[in-house]
Amino acid sequence: MDDGEDQRQGARRGGRPRAASAQVLADAAAELFLEQGYGRTTVDQIAARAGVSRATFFNYFAAKSDVMWLDLDAAVHDIPSLLADSTEPSPVRAVEAALLAAAREHDPGRVPWAIGQADVMHVGEALVESVAARIMAQHDTIARFVAERTGEWPGALWPQTVAGAMLGAAAAAFGVWVRDGVRRGPLVEYVGAALTPVAAGLDAR
Repeated sequence: MDDGEDQRQGARRGGRPRAASAQVLADAAAELFLEQGYGRTTVDQIAARAGVSRATFFNYFAAKSDVMWLDLDAAVHDIPSLLADSTEPSPVRAVEAALLAAAREHDPGRVPWAIGQADVMHVGEALVESVAARIMAQHDTIARFVAERTGEWPGALWPQTVAGAMLGAAAAAFGVWVRDGVRRGPLVEYVGAALTPVAAGLDAR
């Protein structure tokens, strides 16, 4: 069954007669997580609410937990290419610039609902696991970049230190930005304030 047929059937049964997209699926998931909790919501239910097929869901997301991080994933998508293209002599400053660029890319109007409403949605361990997986993926990317620049191997102390310190600061800034609610300013300002002293200290090595 193709997506067009999915959408036509969705319209007939009262579903959403809209084009399939990652955002539509993420919005449908958020509604269901609020209504019945994360654990009780299935991929099939999300797809049905969005008016598409299960196969269409997996065209956009590898797992149910991925719908929680649509905007964040989009923002960090270019970090590997930003690092690869960087002409900054200092690998620490190159990492800083890439993380700041990612922060600028994040839509300031879209705060991850999985964090803001985690208790209501009963996300629990899935939230922790999905966050950890994303941090580790970026950690590996940064460690490999620093290792290439310094001639070390990615598991060596310095690449691991740079990746851990810089990502830790950026993650802390992101958490504060989310919790600041209506008082929050642009994410890049938070990330910049967190990274500046860390990058300066590492770069002074």
